[in-house]
Amino acid sequence: MTSPSPQSAASQFSGVTRPAPGPAADEGLARRLRALACTAPLHDLDARKANLAGEYGVYAMAEVALAAIDLVTLHMDFDTGADHEQIVARLQPRIAAQAPRRPAAEHERVARWVLENLINVGSVDRGFRAVYGTFSAEGDYIRRDYDFKLIEEVPGPGGTVYLRTTDEAVNVLVGALDTDVTSAQIAAEVKLEVLISRGRLADAQLAAEQARYRTVQYAETLRKTLDATRRNVRAVDWLRAVPDMITEALDHVADRYRHENAILTNIRRARDEAEGPEHKRRAAELVDIVKDCIRRHTQLQSRLLEAGPLFRAEQDRQAFAPPAAHAGLDLYGQLVAPVLPLPVEQSTRVTDAFFAKGTGLRTPTAVRVGDLVEMLLTPPQERAHLGAEMPEPDLIATPDDSRFSEEQLDAATALLTLPADAPRRLSGLLAEARRQDPELPYLVALMAVHAASPPVGTAYRQGEEHLLFAVDDGTELVDPEFGGADLIVGTALLDAAGMAAERSEVA
Repeated sequence: MTSPSPQSAASQFSGVTRPAPGPAADEGLARRLRALACTAPLHDLDARKANLAGEYGVYAMAEVALAAIDLVTLHMDFDTGADHEQIVARLQPRIAAQAPRRPAAEHERVARWVLENLINVGSVDRGFRAVYGTFSAEGDYIRRDYDFKLIEEVPGPGGTVYLRTTDEAVNVLVGALDTDVTSAQIAAEVKLEVLISRGRLADAQLAAEQARYRTVQYAETLRKTLDATRRNVRAVDWLRAVPDMITEALDHVADRYRHENAILTNIRRARDEAEGPEHKRRAAELVDIVKDCIRRHTQLQSRLLEAGPLFRAEQDRQAFAPPAAHAGLDLYGQLVAPVLPLPVEQSTRVTDAFFAKGTGLRTPTAVRVGDLVEMLLTPPQERAHLGAEMPEPDLIATPDDSRFSEEQLDAATALLTLPADAPRRLSGLLAEARRQDPELPYLVALMAVHAASPPVGTAYRQGEEHLLFAVDDGTELVDPEFGGADLIVGTALLDAAGMAAERSEVA
């Protein structure tokens, strides 16, 4: 019988087990800690509201903060952001609903206090920092810093300042962290389509809002890439990474555009066929949200198409820009090293002379006339942003390969225009068509089979008065060229009075 090793015996007596080695074993905990850190500033608002001068315990500050993040996310565009005063004004009705008896000045103060704390105005870099721990490959505990922002201020044209939400803020809204944007967008829209098909419009509205947040996050990723290109074209991989991203994004936009148009059609049908007022209101709100998603995807597609010309223009501008004129100065070798051995009375004369000359000349208060004339008379440099001229394509007329002519279509339509009280058998229609044209029975059979499942709802909404239908009563078709059922083909009259009343209600 073998005795246990000293290490195993020590572990048995101590009752302590080492954590699983490697970062993969602890990655799930790290992700949850980062997710918790993103929500910590919101909970901190409720903890610090007691420090405000006044009775502010009635306000739910975390709820106001989530509403502020939501408003900034939905109001920011690709190039601009949300206006600070507009967000404060839109927050006040929600705050007033929590304390309707309080004055409006207090509601405005709460809105500004929450917004400034989400920006983190009091810090140097206006960001938040959380500390969490992970285990290294050797099993050692390591503390790590997680820096993030929720709402940041970005400069706009004309000296204005806009508000933009970060990826962490969007993740707080949708309840996820470090999620792949493309896969999350597809999953959200598939979930949206399933919920609409099942008639769960309340849950479908939440899924549609999450899909819109992911669309904003995807556009934000592209905007940051283009901004980095404007600053330094060498800092972005335009050889492989960005072209692959643009190609993938264009395919993504095309797929999402087709998908969202199909969803929009289903929502409109649900809205038109809904009976309850709450169902109609939910469906109408869903139509607006999906329309906004389509608008944002269209804007994203236009920015993707402009990315290539922007890269070429920035490459030319940064490559051929004149270098900054500056004289090389070895501060340590030319100043510090010779001065250090000298006495103080001698070194001060050297440093006084150096800093007197190093400060440079004072900037003149007025522009020189010569510089102004040269600037006004210099013609602007024209730069082609569209690239090389595209050759004219050789267009070839597509041959008309349709099997049936317009005359055959008119003949088949006239043959199937039947009185409402006199339906006919398909066999008789085929025999009469064969006497007119040998190819005409094929078109008549095709139109009759299509009439076996007539689009009644579509024809009713479009205001059609007549509708061709075909019914199978079990009779077998006896024909030298076709087989199957001998359908009863007829014309149905739709309720014109009902359609007129419905159109007047909608109007």
